[in-house]
Amino acid sequence: MKKLFLSLFILSSLLTQAQRPTNKSITLTGTVIDKDSGQPLEFATIVVQSVENPNSVTGGITDLDGKFNVAIDPGNYHIKFEYISYKSVTLNNQNITSSKDFGKIGLTLDVNQLEAVEVVGEKTTVEVRLDKKIYNVGKDLTNSGATITDALNNIPSVDVDVEGAISLRGNENVRILINGKPSALAGFGSSEALQQLPADAIEKVEVITSPSARYDAEGTAGILNIVLKREKTLGFNGSANVFIGHPTNSGATINGNLRTDKLNIFSTLGYRYRDAPGNAFYDNTYTSGSFDRIIEDREYNRLNKNFNANLGAEYFINDKSSLTTALFYRRSDGNDLTENTNQRFNLGAKENETFREEDEEEESDTYQVSINYVNKFNEDGHKLTADFQYSRDNQTTVSRIEENETLPNDALIALENVLEEETENEYLIQADYVLPMGDAQFEAGFRSTLKQEITDYQLDSLDQARNQFVINENLTNEFTYDENVHAVYTQYGDKFGKFSVLAGLRLEHTQLKGQVDTEFDPEALEQELGVDVDVNFDKKYLGLFPTLNLVYEITDTENVSIGYNRRINRPRGWFINPFPSRSSRTNIFQGNPDLDPAYSNAFDVGYLKRWKKVTLTTSVYYQRETNSFERVQESTGQTTTDGIEIVRSIPINLSTNNRYGAEASVMLNPAKWIRLTSSVNFFRFATEGSFNGVDYGAENNSFFTRLGSKVNLPAKISWQTNAFYFGPRQNAQTETEGIFSLNMAFSKDIFKDNATVSLNVSDLLNSRKRRSFTETEFFTSNSEFQWRRRQVTLSFLYRFNQSKNDRNNRQNNRGGDGDGEFEMEG
Repeated sequence: MKKLFLSLFILSSLLTQAQRPTNKSITLTGTVIDKDSGQPLEFATIVVQSVENPNSVTGGITDLDGKFNVAIDPGNYHIKFEYISYKSVTLNNQNITSSKDFGKIGLTLDVNQLEAVEVVGEKTTVEVRLDKKIYNVGKDLTNSGATITDALNNIPSVDVDVEGAISLRGNENVRILINGKPSALAGFGSSEALQQLPADAIEKVEVITSPSARYDAEGTAGILNIVLKREKTLGFNGSANVFIGHPTNSGATINGNLRTDKLNIFSTLGYRYRDAPGNAFYDNTYTSGSFDRIIEDREYNRLNKNFNANLGAEYFINDKSSLTTALFYRRSDGNDLTENTNQRFNLGAKENETFREEDEEEESDTYQVSINYVNKFNEDGHKLTADFQYSRDNQTTVSRIEENETLPNDALIALENVLEEETENEYLIQADYVLPMGDAQFEAGFRSTLKQEITDYQLDSLDQARNQFVINENLTNEFTYDENVHAVYTQYGDKFGKFSVLAGLRLEHTQLKGQVDTEFDPEALEQELGVDVDVNFDKKYLGLFPTLNLVYEITDTENVSIGYNRRINRPRGWFINPFPSRSSRTNIFQGNPDLDPAYSNAFDVGYLKRWKKVTLTTSVYYQRETNSFERVQESTGQTTTDGIEIVRSIPINLSTNNRYGAEASVMLNPAKWIRLTSSVNFFRFATEGSFNGVDYGAENNSFFTRLGSKVNLPAKISWQTNAFYFGPRQNAQTETEGIFSLNMAFSKDIFKDNATVSLNVSDLLNSRKRRSFTETEFFTSNSEFQWRRRQVTLSFLYRFNQSKNDRNNRQNNRGGDGDGEFEMEG
C-alpha cells in the first residue's frame, strides 16, 4: 500500500514536468510493457535520479502506447521504471553521455502485492458511517450479466419483490438516487428502469436509513443511493462483459476510462435482449354478479431490447476546481404478450369460458445531461459545488386487446385499441457549500426540482353493430401532473471526544398539480372514472424536516449510533392518475387524485462491533407515519358487457402506520478462502384507518433473512451462494405466504487473471412465487404470481490494462465521493 501511494505521489509530481518544454539535449526513449503479455503499459512512471545529487530527480510517464521520452543533462543516474501492482525495474549507475534508446522494458506482476490487495478487498465489503452503510458490490459473482435490480436484492435490509418493487426494511416508500441525485437512470417514480441497466455499472450501494439534511426528505423508508463506477487512476483501463442465458437473456456491457493530468473520460455502454416469461393464477369467488366463481390463468411473454450509453468527462481546471459533464441515453423496445383464460362457474358448474389477449408494443427514449462544478478552497474540505441536470423520457405504448368467448359459443366479446403517449421532463438545480472548522463542519445548500408528466391516452373500441372502431369519449384524455419541490438546508457536525454529532434542518416547499384536458364532457368523464374528487387540482405544502445523528465510539472497533429524521412520501404520478389500467376488464388499478403526501418520524439505534475476522452490525428502529398510503380493493358498482362485476384497486390515505423493527448483519472471514454473510430483519406494523365506511385497520408481523457464502476453490475457481427468505405477511385485506429463493454462481479467472468466466443461476429452485389470499365483503381471491422464471446466465468478462485484484484495490481505496460528508467510519 505504501508503494501504491508513493507511486501516485511521484506520478503526480512528474505529470506536469513531463509536459513542460525543455532545452536539454539528451533524451531517453523506450517502451514499457507487461513482460508476460507484451502489452504496453500506459502512464508507467520513469524516475531519473542523479547519483551525485540524490535530491535532483526528474523523469516522465509513458503514453498510451507505453512509450516514453525524457530529456536530461549528461551525467550518472539511477533510472527506475514503475507501474502500480508491478515489480519495479531499476538500472543503477547509468553513465549517460548521449541520447539512448532503452528498447522494451518488461515489468512483471508483483504477486505478493496482489495477494495483499485481495485480502483488503474482501474485508472492505461494508463501511459504516455516521448516517449510512456502504456496500461494495463489485465482487458479487451473481451480478455478472444481471441488472441493477438483481444487485439490490443482495443488499442487507433491501428486498426486491417478484414484480421488481424495491423496499427497505419491508417498506416500499424508499427513495432511489443515482450518484446522490434523482435521475432518469433510476426511472421517474418507478423501478422499471433499473431492470434495464447492467449491474456491472455499479461501484457501491449506500443504504441510508437515517438521512442527513443534505438529502431530499422524500422516502419515508429512507434512501438507496447507487454510486456508478468512475475510475480515477491515471491511464486507460476498462472491461467488457458479454453474456447469454436461458430463458433468452443476452447482451454486452463495456466500461472504459481514460485519465490524464487534465481530463478524466469515463463511459459505460450496454445492450440487452431479454425474454422474461411469467405466469399468474387467480381463483375468485363473488357474492353477487352473473357468476359466483371465476378462475383466471395468465401467461406473460415480455420481450425487451434496450441499449444504454453513459458518457462523461471531468476537466480539471486547476488543482482546486473541476467541471464534470455527463450524458446518458437509453433506448428501449418492448413487446409484451399477455394471454388470459377465464373459466366462469355457477354452483360448481362451468357455464362460460373466455380467452383474452393483450399485445402491447412499447418504445421508450430517455435522455439526461448533467453538469457538476467543484471548487475546493483548500485541501481541508472547504468547497463549493454546483449541479444542473435535465432529464427527459418519451414513451409510446400501442396495445391491442381482444377477448373472445370460447364456451358455450365462439363469439367476439370486445376488441380495443389503446394508444398511450407519456412524456416526462425533470430539471434539477443544486448548490452545496461545505466549511470545515477544525473537527467541526458547517454545511448549507439548496435544491430545486421541477418535474412534469404528461399522459395522452386514447381508447378505441370496436362497435360490432357498425363494424368500426369508436373513440371512448369518457376515457380519452390528456392528464398533466406537475411536482415542483424547492428546498434549502443547513447542518452542523462536530466531534467531542468519543462523541460525533450531525444535526440539520431542511425546509421544503412542494407543489402538486394535476390537470385533465379532454375534448369531451368532463362531467361524464368523472362519472365514468367513479371518483368524487376534482381531477384538476393544485396543492401546496410547506414542511420542516429536522435530522439528528449521534455516534459514541466505545473503541476503535466498536460504536453505538442514534438517529432521528422526519420524512415525506409524495404520491407518484401513477398513484394520482385517475384513469384505470386496461390489463383486465374485471380487475383494474386506478389512481386517486385526492391523495396527499404522507409524513413520518423515524428513530434508529445501531450497534457496530468489529473483531479480527467478524463484523457485526445491529439496529432497532421505530417509525410513525401519518396519512400513509394503502392500496385497497372495492367494487366499482359497474359490470362488463357480459355481466362480470368490476373490482377496483385504489390507493388511499389511511390515518396512521406504526412500524417497529430490528435487524442484524454478520460478516465472517474464518479463512482467506471463505467468506460468510448473514442478515435478518424482523418488523411489525400496525395500520389504522377507514375508507368509504370500511375499516382497513390491520397488524402484521414478518421478517426476511439472507445467508451468503463465497468460497475460493482450487484452480482459481470461486463459488458463491445467496439464499433469501421473506416470511408471511398481511395487510387489511390480503395475506401473503413466505417466499424462498436461492441464487448460485461459479467463476474462474483465466488469461493470467485478465478475464473471468462466470455461470450463475437466479432462483435455482424456481420458487420465487407470490401466493396470496384476499378477502373483502363482496369477493375472495386466491392467487399465485411468478414474474420471471428461473434464469441461467453464462458470462465472459475481460479487463483491459488492469488486473482483477488491482482494479478492486483501486475501487476500495478510492475514498469518498467528494460530497463533503461529515463522517465517522466504523
